[in-house]
Amino acid sequence: MSCTGPRTMQTRRNFCVHACQAASIAAIGSILNGCGNSSSPTSPSDGSAPQLPTVNSTVLSNQVSLTIDSASPLASVGSAALTQNSLGPFLVAHTAQNSFTALTAICTHQGCTVTGFTNQRYVCPCHGSQYDTSGMVLQGPAPTALRNFPTAFTNNVVTFTV
Repeated sequence: MSCTGPRTMQTRRNFCVHACQAASIAAIGSILNGCGNSSSPTSPSDGSAPQLPTVNSTVLSNQVSLTIDSASPLASVGSAALTQNSLGPFLVAHTAQNSFTALTAICTHQGCTVTGFTNQRYVCPCHGSQYDTSGMVLQGPAPTALRNFPTAFTNNVVTFTV
C-alpha cells in the first residue's frame, strides 16, 4: 500500500485547503479584534465624551460670524460648540468673559471631525486625540495642534477670519 495513492493525495489536498481557510479566518479575526481593541494606542480613550452642541454661523467672504445670546450654547464661560459652514467645521469655545477661541475641527491625526468635549478638552471620536481649547494636543495620536483663528467679540457677535 502506497502513501502517495489518489486517496491519500485527495486527503492531503483537503487538509491543506482546510488549514489555509482556518489560518485565513484566524488572521482576519485578529485584525478585526485589533480594530476594536480599547487598549490600542490609537483607539478612543474616552468613547463617552459628550457630543458638542452645534451653533449656526454665517459666512461673508472668509469671515465667520456667530451670534451669542442668552440661549446660545456658547453663552457661558467654559462652554464650547461646533459650527459647520461653507468654509468647513470649526470648534468655538467661550474661554473667559468676552473671550472666545476658534479652531479648525479637523483632527490632525487622520482628518476626522472633532465632535466631543469633556473636562475642557476637545475629543476626536475616531482615535481619541484630545486638544485643549487653544488647540494644543493634550493626548495623541494627533501629531500637531489644531489650527487656531484669532477671534473678535463685539455686540454679542464672535467673528474670525479663515
